[in-house]
Amino acid sequence: MSTSTVVGPFVKSTASGQQDACVEVAPLSDGGRAVRDSKNQHGPRLFFTATQWTAFTDSVKADARGTA
Repeated sequence: MSTSTVVGPFVKSTASGQQDACVEVAPLSDGGRAVRDSKNQHGPRLFFTATQWTAFTDSVKADARGTA
């Protein structure tokens, strides 16, 4: 778990439209990301290092291309 702090706003994908059942992502001071549930903005957050976040997003992109 990261000990850095959230340094930017939490945002959700524009593809989510007006839906409330989404995840929101914010940058951390160490380059990682924090993730929370848009329905429970004061609830628990998951923290990822920059390396973990890059591995996750690379995996999602590869899966979308069918190369995972």
